[in-house]
Formats: sequence, C-alpha cells, structure tokens
Amino acid sequence: MTGDGAFAAGFSLLFFAFLFGPLIIMVITAFNSSAFPRVTPWECFTTDWFGVLIDNQRLMAGLVTSIGIGIGVVALAVPVGLAGALALSEIGPRLRSALYAVLITPILIPGVVLGISTIVFWGGVARGLGVGYGSGFYNGVFLTLLGQATFISAYAMLIFMARLQRFDPTLTEAALDLGATPGQAFRRIMLPFLKPAIASAAFLTLLASFENYNTTVFTILSDNTFTTALASKVRHGTDPSLSALAVIIIGLTLIGAMVHEAHVRRQELLRTGRPRASRLYANPVARVLTHPAGVGAVLVLLAAGLIWQGSRHDSTACIAQIEADKRALQEQLRQEQRRATPPALPAPAAGGAAPGAASGNPSPFGGAFGGGLRPGDSPAPTPAPAPAPAPAPAPKENDGGAAPGNPSPFGGAFGGDALRPGARP
Repeated sequence: MTGDGAFAAGFSLLFFAFLFGPLIIMVITAFNSSAFPRVTPWECFTTDWFGVLIDNQRLMAGLVTSIGIGIGVVALAVPVGLAGALALSEIGPRLRSALYAVLITPILIPGVVLGISTIVFWGGVARGLGVGYGSGFYNGVFLTLLGQATFISAYAMLIFMARLQRFDPTLTEAALDLGATPGQAFRRIMLPFLKPAIASAAFLTLLASFENYNTTVFTILSDNTFTTALASKVRHGTDPSLSALAVIIIGLTLIGAMVHEAHVRRQELLRTGRPRASRLYANPVARVLTHPAGVGAVLVLLAAGLIWQGSRHDSTACIAQIEADKRALQEQLRQEQRRATPPALPAPAAGGAAPGAASGNPSPFGGAFGGGLRPGDSPAPTPAPAPAPAPAPAPKENDGGAAPGNPSPFGGAFGGDALRPGARP
C-alpha cells in the first residue's frame, strides 16, 4: 500500500470512529450491569436498564407530552410553511427577496430569545384580554407549541420552496384555461406534485419539535417534555438507562432508513422499467419482501423477537455473584488496612504519671482534672493555711517620707492607713 493509500485508509478509519464510536460505546454500556455507563470492566450481560427506563414516570410523561406537542407543531407548521412557499413563488423578484428575509429570520434568532419573547408576548395578550392564570395563555404546552411553530414553519417553507422550483406553472394555467377553479387546480395538480415534500416537511418538523430544548425549556413552564426531563436527569446523575434510550433511538432510525431505502430503490426500478424489475415483481414472495411495507414488517418482527429474547434473560445470579465478589474484596482491603495500621500506645503506669496527677486518676493533668470530680467522691480536705510572714522593719527617715507602718515608700496619700475604709485623714 502506498503512502497516500495508507493516509486515506487511516483518515477514513479515524473519521468513522469519530462518527460511530460514541454510538457503539453507548450500545455496549446499555447491556452492562454496572451502575455507571462503562465498557470496562465488564460485569454481567443484562437487559434490566430498559425496564429502568420504562419505569421512569417522569421521562414517560415527558415523552407523551413531546409527542402531543410534535403533532400539534406539524399540524400548524406545515400549512404555514406551504403558504409561505406559495406566496414566494407568486410574487416578483424584489418583493420576494424582502419577504424571504422576513420569513427566514426566526431560524436565525437564538432559541432562548424565542422562548422568552413567546412568554412575554402571550402574557401581554392575556393581560390585554383580562384572562387569568388558569387560561391557555399560561399553559406550558400551548406556549411551547406556538414558540416552536414560529421557527419550525420556516424549515417546512424551505422544503416546499425546493420542491416548487421543479414545478411547471403552465400545468396550473392549462387547468384554469380548461375551466378548473383555482381550488380544483390546487387539489388536482399542485398537491399531488407536493406530496413528497409534504411528507418530508412533516417528518422534519416532528423531529425538530421533539428534540428542541432551547425554546422549550422556557415555554414549557412547570410542565416537562422529553428533552427537558432528560436534561434534568443528566444533571442529577446518569446511569445506563440513558444508553438503553440511545439503543432504542438507533434501532428506530435504522428501521426507518432501511424502509426508506427500499422505497427509493423500488421507485427507481419501476421508473426505469429494467428487465430485472419485471422478473423481480413477477414473483409474489419477492414482490412482498422488496416492498417498503414488507421490509418494515420484517424489521419490526426481527426487533420484536430480539426484545422478547432479551426479556427472558435473567442476570440475577450473575449480579449477585458480582456483589459478593465486591464485598469480599472490600473485606480483604479492610483486613490489609488493619494489619498496616500501627497498634495504639499503652497507657502510662502509675509511677510514670505526669507530675501533679492524683493517685488512681487516669488524667495526667491533675488539678481540676483529678479524680475528685468523679460523681460520688468526697471533696479533698482543705490544707492548713500557711503562717503569716513577719512584719517588715519600719523604714528610716530617709526612705522617701514614708510614715511609720506605711509599706508605701511614697507616703502621704499613698499611705496604707489613708486608703483603708473607715480611716480618717
């Protein structure tokens, strides 16, 4: 292999590892019994994390809410996008540029701004109408639907505009010349031509609504969607149930991609009229298996079989053995720590007690910490007072003027008799 070929192979390997590496890791961690998502060390093969995911009531309630909001966004964004695309296709070039800039602006605005502006606007409408907080203007699902539709409808408009660029307007003009009304020309000519674009726009708007977070986190208020509940779960700690969710999403995506590929290939064979197509569709079994519906049914049955087989797997014994091994390892480490810890120093003997410690007193400090403070002990006898010291000799006359009997060398007001209570000056 030449140097360029080796570089191309290495680059391709790194590219695909970057794209699919995280997905592969998440799929593996979904079947590991470890409480934290990890590939190594491998503990036990288990499917319990799928049950943990389904038992999460907050996530399941958010999933139902997200599906309802997504259906509402599709019902609102697809007609609005179609109307915008038809309007742009019927007006002049100058006005078309200005209107296109206006309609495409919501895509460029950050989702945080859209969420806050949606709350402020519809709150002002509610106050203007004099309705209270119990109305739909303060309902999180209603506000989220409107907030998402403001920019998701622009996605649908772009899909319709791309489809309309291939439309021949003379077909509609011919229908009108033959006596058809504008409504009939739209239903009989325009809608059949836009059918693939309508399906694509509906699917794209549903996905955009389902995965949106920046706008939804502000407009949902006290409710929860699937994305906001999932983000809250990640902030409070993750577990392999999120990997189980990734496995479900990857499985649904693969099924949808395979069904779409089967549909595209079937349309290509029918359009080209190749001999292979005539031979292929002459066989009833091959015709069913190559039909998109047949491919979808086979994939769904295969997925159902895998789910049923996984639900029968019992990993209780393996998990119990892993827990027992962990406890044994912890006990072994605890024993090693005890052996490595030096023994405690023995208490000092009575002869080596600290000075001042009383006999039988465990405290080496004595005094107030002696044994006399123990309950039930009699107080120690008071020692006899020491004899008073002999009086100091009287000072001489040259001692600073101190009076006889006055210990102060300053005399006068500082004499001892002058300061005693009751003494007369």
